[in-house]
Amino acid sequence: MAATEEAPHILVVNDTQEILELFRELLEEEGYRVSLYSYAFRDLDEVKRVKPDLLILDFIIGGENLGWQLLQKLKMDRATADIPVIVCTAAMAIVKELQGHLREKNATVVLKPFDIDDLLAEVRVRLSETT
Repeated sequence: MAATEEAPHILVVNDTQEILELFRELLEEEGYRVSLYSYAFRDLDEVKRVKPDLLILDFIIGGENLGWQLLQKLKMDRATADIPVIVCTAAMAIVKELQGHLREKNATVVLKPFDIDDLLAEVRVRLSETT
């Protein structure tokens, strides 16, 4: 199903090209517009330029907690604070440690490896919160 201009726009940040392509296929098949980044940008200008309706973010990027740093910056900026975030990560220990903070920042977690239907259901839930 081809995405229209009115379709929700999802920004995916992950450092693995294969995973990015998987996200693109899954989300475009569902009719979403998708932007992919294989690195974590250190400032918010790109997020502000893209204006996503939802951000799917890996926690560990390039072996560092760059996803967590980006989430903190997003939530501290008025222009990006309300963008819903799904943290999609295999870093279970970090997620458990930061569970309270993630809830406070209105970020939900989908652990890798994930079930496709679970991920798509979470995307629908998070997008419905913004409409």
